[in-house]
Amino acid sequence: MSTVQDYPSRLSTPESRKMGTFSYLPPMDDGEIRKQVEWIVKHGWNPAIEHTEPEFAGATYWYMWKLPMFGESDVDAILAELKACHDANPGHHVRLIGYDNFTQSQGANMVVYRGAAV
Repeated sequence: MSTVQDYPSRLSTPESRKMGTFSYLPPMDDGEIRKQVEWIVKHGWNPAIEHTEPEFAGATYWYMWKLPMFGESDVDAILAELKACHDANPGHHVRLIGYDNFTQSQGANMVVYRGAAV
């Protein structure tokens, strides 16, 4: 039987906090982020972008960046909006959400840019 690895994540240490499955993996490079966006688009999900300060990531609602991108299928447009949100809010976490119309829930949710912990 394998041993389950413990990931020390504490409220007192913001940089240790985990946010979703992908946060346990090494940071994604541009190509890997593009593949995730392509996957969301391929499934017909509506992308949305949110951001927040790192110290409030687990305790408050995230700010919505513009409106959800209903029906957007241009991967480059989605990536450009992610970058624009990051450029406008350089110290914030920026996450991409894929809303699934069928289940009326989030089908994907990942932090694309991670802000510096305070």
